[in-house]
Amino acid sequence: MELKDIKAIIDLMKKNSITEFELEEKDSKLRLKRGLNGGPQPAQADESVPMMMPTPMALAAPVATSVVVPVATGEVDIKSPMIGTLYRSPSPEASAYIEVGSEVNPDSVVCIIEAMKVMNEIKAEVKGIVTQILIENGKPVEFGQPLFKVRPS
Repeated sequence: MELKDIKAIIDLMKKNSITEFELEEKDSKLRLKRGLNGGPQPAQADESVPMMMPTPMALAAPVATSVVVPVATGEVDIKSPMIGTLYRSPSPEASAYIEVGSEVNPDSVVCIIEAMKVMNEIKAEVKGIVTQILIENGKPVEFGQPLFKVRPS
């Protein structure tokens, strides 16, 4: 299932006040749940949707796309497209993919998110200069959580 399909399901859930959705296919399972304990979230909170990623059936990790959202400062947020654990480098002894001041283009890998033992490369999807790193290496991330700020160029 592609990210755009998941986003469409999330939009339908919001429009129809659905708090849970589950889809099982022969080699994957997707479960979406809105709000705390299934209840709607308060109006002031972002409606992030925890989800389980499809069960990996191949050894190669799929390349995930990030969600880029403009913010009022002229910078854009690179947001997490899934829940998992963020790693800023390809291995513990390697240097980070990017640092503050790094120049990125849409195909630049900015981090890896591990979800269900699958390492997913997250790309910038924007051209610019990294101005902030919002999450620490090895920390859990949620769907839609801002990871980096980029000043577009």
